Amino acid sequence: MFFRQVFDEKLAQYAYLIGCQRTGDAVLFDPQRDIDRYVDLAEREELRIVAVAETHLHADFLSGAREFAERFDVRLYLSDEGGPDWRYEWARDDRYDHRPLRDGARFSIGEIDFEAIHTPGHTPEHMSFLVTDRGAGADEPMGLLSGDFVFVGDLGRPDLLETAARVAGAMTPAARRLYGSVRRFIELPDYLQVWPAHGAGSSCGKALGAVPETTVGYERRFSPAIAAALKGEDAFVSHILEGQPEPPMYFVRMKRDNKLGAPVLGDLPAPPRLTRPGTGVVIDTRPDRSAFMARHVPGSIYVPLTKSFCTAVGSVVVDETAPITLIVEEEKLGGVVRDLVRIGFDNLRGFVEPETLERYFAEGGEAASIPEIDLTAASRLSVAGKGEVLDVRYASEYAASHLPGALNASYTRLPDYGDRLPANGSLLVHCLSGARAAVAASYLAREGRDVHYINDLFTAYAGSLETGGP
Repeated sequence: MFFRQVFDEKLAQYAYLIGCQRTGDAVLFDPQRDIDRYVDLAEREELRIVAVAETHLHADFLSGAREFAERFDVRLYLSDEGGPDWRYEWARDDRYDHRPLRDGARFSIGEIDFEAIHTPGHTPEHMSFLVTDRGAGADEPMGLLSGDFVFVGDLGRPDLLETAARVAGAMTPAARRLYGSVRRFIELPDYLQVWPAHGAGSSCGKALGAVPETTVGYERRFSPAIAAALKGEDAFVSHILEGQPEPPMYFVRMKRDNKLGAPVLGDLPAPPRLTRPGTGVVIDTRPDRSAFMARHVPGSIYVPLTKSFCTAVGSVVVDETAPITLIVEEEKLGGVVRDLVRIGFDNLRGFVEPETLERYFAEGGEAASIPEIDLTAASRLSVAGKGEVLDVRYASEYAASHLPGALNASYTRLPDYGDRLPANGSLLVHCLSGARAAVAASYLAREGRDVHYINDLFTAYAGSLETGGP
C-alpha cells in the first residue's frame, strides 16, 4: 500500500493519497482546490487517482473534489449523512460518478478496503474512514482517516455552525453529537493509527498537536477532550465549547461553496507584473510591518507571509470577487497565488514588487501612514481620553488578562464589529506581539477609522501592571 500525507503549512491541513501498488489505482482524501500537486505526486509514484473521498464539507478551504470530477472524471465518495442541509448539492448532478456514503458503507481501491464511519459533531455529515490493507495480508483495519473529528491531542470544534454561520442554539446539540462519536471512537482497538485532516495552527480546533499522526490508545490516555468525555456528557460539552477561538470570517463562504460547488479553477491564475498599484484591494505582504505603517498604498491591507496568511486574508477581505493587487517579491508570487485560490480569491489583478513600490513612492505616488506607538504611550492616550484601546486577540486571551478599559474584537471577526466599535476618536490597536494588530490596524484604516498601531509585547506590559508598573 502506498500512503502519503500531503501537508499545507498555511492551513495546517493534511490530504491523503492512498494507492494500491499492484493495480496502480489510488484514492485521494480531502484534496484542496489546486490539484496539480496531487496529480504530479501520483504520476511520480506511478499511480492513477481514480477516486476522491471527503470526510466532510470543509470550512477552511475550497475542496478539490469538484475539480477532479470535472477534469479527470474520478469517482466521488461523499457523505450522505446529516440530513438534506448537509449534502453535496453540486455532486447530485447525473454527470458525476458519485457514490453517496452512509454509515458502514464500504468501497475498495485495488486491494485496499475502506469503511465509512459516521462521526458527527464537528459537522452533522462528518465521516471517518477505516483503512484495511488486504494486499499486505491484513483482514483488520490498520488506521482511521479521522478528518476533523479526532486530532492529535484535541477534537474538531462543534461550535462553527453557531459561531461562524450564526445559527443560534446549534453548538450545544452539536457538542452532544460529538460526545456520541467519541464514545464510539474509544471502543476502537488501541493500536489503530489515527490520521487527522489538520495539525497545529488550524482554526478547526483549539489545541491541536503538531505531530502528524497518533493512535486510538494514545488519544484515549492523553487527550484532554477525551478525558473530559470519560467524565460524562455534560463535562465533555462544557470542556469542548470553552475557549474556542473566534472563527475566521471566510469559513461561512467555504461551507457554502463546498456545498454548492466551488468554481472549477483549471490553470492557476497568473497575475501580471505591474508598475503601480491599482484599484480594488491591495494586499501588502512586506515582512517589515513598521515599514508598512510608515508608508503604504492608501487603503492597502497588511498581511505578511506567515503561517497565518490565509486566516488573516480570509478574515479581513470579505469580498472574494474584488480585484486584488499583491505587493510581493516575484519569487514568492506562486506560493501566494496558491494560498489565495485555496480560500476562493481568484481575481488577482497583478503584483507589484517592493522595490517597484518604493520607486512609485519616490516618484510622488500617493502614500498613507499609520502612527506606531508602544503600550505605555497607548495607556497614556487612553487615560487622557485621546483614544480607545482595542484588543484584537481572541476572547479567551482577553478574558485571561487585558488592559483596563480595553475593548475586545478578535481580528478574525473584525468586519462583524463595525457597528459596535466607537464611531469617533482614535482606536489604539494591540494584540499579543503586534502581528495580528498590524493586520487589524490596516483593515480599520481602510475602513476610514483613525488608528494607532501598537507594536509591543503585551505579556511584558501585563507583567508590569501586576507589579505596579505603568
